[in-house]
Amino acid sequence: MKLSVVQQKFVLHWGEMGTRWGINRTVAQIHALLFISSKPLNAEDIAETLEVARSNVSTSLKELQGWRIVRLVHVLGDKRDHFESMKDVWELFRIVLDERKRREVDPTLAMLEECIAEAGKEKEADKYTLERLRELQSFFQTTTRWYTQIRKLPTAALMKLMNLGDKAAKALGLD
Repeated sequence: MKLSVVQQKFVLHWGEMGTRWGINRTVAQIHALLFISSKPLNAEDIAETLEVARSNVSTSLKELQGWRIVRLVHVLGDKRDHFESMKDVWELFRIVLDERKRREVDPTLAMLEECIAEAGKEKEADKYTLERLRELQSFFQTTTRWYTQIRKLPTAALMKLMNLGDKAAKALGLD
């Protein structure tokens, strides 16, 4: 598969952004390639197009499947496994947010709860540290509740909510 200049630019940028988000560059580039591909691709095509090792492609595809944003598909007449990215950008980002919450926020909340409980048992508890931990816990609990509510909205409603912008600020008296 020969990439156009625009496709190359997108794949390279998505790879660079991936590193800033804490994701391996090749994983992000493979996701970008699958996202813009009009048809499912097999691992050999991916490796050849991106000029990366086949083993790197296999590992990256497993990671993308673990994130639930790439799936294995079969193509009639071809015995090889093919892969495609989720195409609905709204659902794609919902799933990424779900995974980040599960992998990052949930363990942090659990650790904060443990630290607060332990500090409550200590006679000489550092009150300032405890106050900071409780404030952080409150922040995570509030944003998690907000995320859970927003996550339930259908895409059309979410788009309307996001487009409120200045109207919402005005309604809240923040203009």
